[in-house]
Amino acid sequence: MENKISMGTTGHLEVPDQPTIPFIIGDGIGPDIWQAAVRVFDQAIEKSYQGKRKIAWKEVLAGEKAFNETGSWLPKETLDTFREYLVGIKGPLTTPIGGGIRSLNVALRKELDLYVCLRPTKWYEGVPSPVKHPEYVDMVVFRENTEDIYAGIEFAAGSSEAKQMQDFLSQTLQVDYAFSADTGVGIKLISETGSKRLVRAAIEYAIMHQKTSVTLVHKGNIMKFTEGAFKQWGFDVAEQEYGEKTYTWGQWERTKAEKGQEAANAEQKQAEQSGKIIVKDMIADNFLQQILLAPRDFSVIATLNLNGDYISDALAAMVGGIGIAPGANINYKTGHAIFEATHGTAPRFANTNTMNPSSVILSGVMMLEYLGWQEAADAIVAALSETIKERTVTVDFYNLMEAATLLKTSEFADKIIAKL
Repeated sequence: MENKISMGTTGHLEVPDQPTIPFIIGDGIGPDIWQAAVRVFDQAIEKSYQGKRKIAWKEVLAGEKAFNETGSWLPKETLDTFREYLVGIKGPLTTPIGGGIRSLNVALRKELDLYVCLRPTKWYEGVPSPVKHPEYVDMVVFRENTEDIYAGIEFAAGSSEAKQMQDFLSQTLQVDYAFSADTGVGIKLISETGSKRLVRAAIEYAIMHQKTSVTLVHKGNIMKFTEGAFKQWGFDVAEQEYGEKTYTWGQWERTKAEKGQEAANAEQKQAEQSGKIIVKDMIADNFLQQILLAPRDFSVIATLNLNGDYISDALAAMVGGIGIAPGANINYKTGHAIFEATHGTAPRFANTNTMNPSSVILSGVMMLEYLGWQEAADAIVAALSETIKERTVTVDFYNLMEAATLLKTSEFADKIIAKL
């Protein structure tokens, strides 16, 4: 009999001791890293709960394997299963070339309304890094996951649709732009609803995990009615819904205008001393500088879809690369969540048993934390950290370390399991 995770009436997940969790094995290196990771998950759960808890894994199809077996890149059955079981995990997927689905990952997020892309970034001792102090990097990115230009509303240069859009913009809306026949057109969508629920989730996370700040990252200096609105809607959420627990830079600016900068600074200092979360904002290009210059100034980041894509990969590079970067796509209202390896399929290395499984392993850690199985999650992180610290690593880290021992994907998993 299958045990399903459900969303309780109190807005919290209800997780049975032996839940059924669907997984997508992934394309390219997906099978290698999944087979390593799932052994780590199972052993950590077994050792942490002495057999009381266990996951029943249920494979569902997407990507090349799905296409080869069913003729569909993303079968309806897969979407229905994720919808029914709430929580799942996946390896990397191929994006089909040509028409049809623009991106399998985007399609999954859209179908299940997974409006938060959650990307924690933390350095593990011993991991090679291009920055001098990677240990200062400890951020969690809340990337809006359903809007922005990733909505995929665009029209090819030279198409009749692009011409219609250009004519509408220039003739009906009197847009001041010199359109030409070789211009493609895309639409950027940012809503108050989408922005507010994203910022709300980031603030809730900061409260729960006792973080000191939430930074709204945007390009509102240029895109005033989309990204600029995102910033203002974010401040509105903080002030109107969490005023007892937050202090915004918007409040600081108003106090400065009314009483002067000294009074505003004193007000912010008092808020910090009282334990309030500082909700600030920063222009995206400046933020990408500041994470290199002063990473300790940032904790929880709330940003839009395109910015979040760039930012999360840049942060991953600072702590060792995308091969060790976990991710999740979550709808905190319905409870639906898909945890995923954030890197690509690397088809050249498929079936070589050489690639680093850390991204999917740490995504599984995020999943265990989401289920409330913190003991198993902590056990995996500790064992993974110790394995890397001893310089027993896969080829990506081996090539960047001195006096390291090269392990295959499966051997890396064995080493983690031995340290649980």
